[in-house]
Amino acid sequence: MRLSAVVLLISTSLVLAGSVVIKTMVFPIETSTSYVELVPLKPLDLRAFTLCMRVATELKGEREVILLAYRTEDHDELNVWRELDGRLSLYLASSGESVLFEVPQLEALETHLCVTWDSSSGAAALFMNGRKSLTKIYKKDHAIRSGGKVIIGQDPDNFLGGFDQKQCFIGEISDVNMWDSVLSDSTIQDMYAGKRVPRGNVFDWENTELKINGEVEVITREL
Repeated sequence: MRLSAVVLLISTSLVLAGSVVIKTMVFPIETSTSYVELVPLKPLDLRAFTLCMRVATELKGEREVILLAYRTEDHDELNVWRELDGRLSLYLASSGESVLFEVPQLEALETHLCVTWDSSSGAAALFMNGRKSLTKIYKKDHAIRSGGKVIIGQDPDNFLGGFDQKQCFIGEISDVNMWDSVLSDSTIQDMYAGKRVPRGNVFDWENTELKINGEVEVITREL
């Protein structure tokens, strides 16, 4: 794998005249070399989480699409996918078993997407544009381990490698935030509406360090 560029960015948001200006990652082409590594604010020792992002893509049902991957040296700890049939899925612990949600297709119009999971009950749910899915039970009493890398744009089959361009993401992703707890429904709805909510303590998009590799453009836009 060739790294055409490595750039450190601080994704800083500004409040101007009542609007929020954020960084947006644009993945313009199919490639096996372009991805963004997100540097967490704390180790990913997780027994619960809320993961949110804004995503837009014109990729339809012709192939799987990775939205976010967290891998340690030996295991895929946490993956979020758009499956071949359009369903969204969460995989934990390199498991062939996932939790799947049949929801409207991702499209060129931006979708605010959140995934929540709680180990104590196994409760997993998905939010699209503030609307909550049904709750499913998945990986009760499991714990996500620290020590890995979080990347957007590719699915690593080994530690930061083994990428397959037919699984890469094409489109744009922004406003990636993560908490080590399950946020309330109302907080997620406020976030979708662009209101200020408590900052993520695992990933805070306003202060997240991004390591850019390959052909990824980071642009600034108003939310």
